[in-house]
Amino acid sequence: MQMICALLVFQTPELPAPLGRLSPWLDWLGTPRHELFARLEAQEHRRFIKTHTPLDGIALDPVATYIVVGRHPLDMAVSLYHQGENIDRARLAELTGQPAPAPAPPRPPLHRWLLDWIDGPGSPAQQLDSLPGVAWHASDAWARRREPNIVLVHYDDLCADLEGEMRRLAAVLDITVAEAAWPVLVEAAGFEAMRAAAERRAPDPADILKDRALFFRRGSSGAGREVLSVDEWAHYEARVASLAPTPVVSWLHHDGERAA
Repeated sequence: MQMICALLVFQTPELPAPLGRLSPWLDWLGTPRHELFARLEAQEHRRFIKTHTPLDGIALDPVATYIVVGRHPLDMAVSLYHQGENIDRARLAELTGQPAPAPAPPRPPLHRWLLDWIDGPGSPAQQLDSLPGVAWHASDAWARRREPNIVLVHYDDLCADLEGEMRRLAAVLDITVAEAAWPVLVEAAGFEAMRAAAERRAPDPADILKDRALFFRRGSSGAGREVLSVDEWAHYEARVASLAPTPVVSWLHHDGERAA
């Protein structure tokens, strides 16, 4: 989504700086706040900023447009598992002023970890990437979906019709794109193009990723369900149904409900 916004703003794949500098991650602690705000203040282009904080945790300004990207919770969790292995924890501790971390014990295999994630209690306010946190984030965004400056986008819609979703966002953001420019912009937003340009596209302005190309790991859906048995899948469905309203779950699972 950051790249889509960049392409709509600059209307060329040749961005003037790495994506992570053009579109900073606002709630990431690796960059001092004064440095981040100074960088944003100096930008002369239309700003687009990343956050993982739910809408009820940030200031909502009618001047800004808030794009919320939803994804199947299990696929998000599998991605989280793999991304965790790709983080240089010593570098992250250095940037945030924390003591050097002790060697971490081996993590459980993905299947065991995913089952624990499904049942993890997790306070939404403290663990945004827990299943309760994901359910809270999506439910809050869903409740606001009719507000004029709130836009919900689903990962699977981006995969299925990238150009259509980019055109929809251009209309929402009131950005005019020359018809001849669309093929190049859509290609640049695709998964393969992003992975090929990982050194400048991965959200890693402070070198905390061990391998930036691994940030773009798969680019498709279904990884979560592939791991679970029929009974485990049924248990997951019951668990997520207890955490979010049925329309929200249907939207996250991309099985019929639409945000529009």
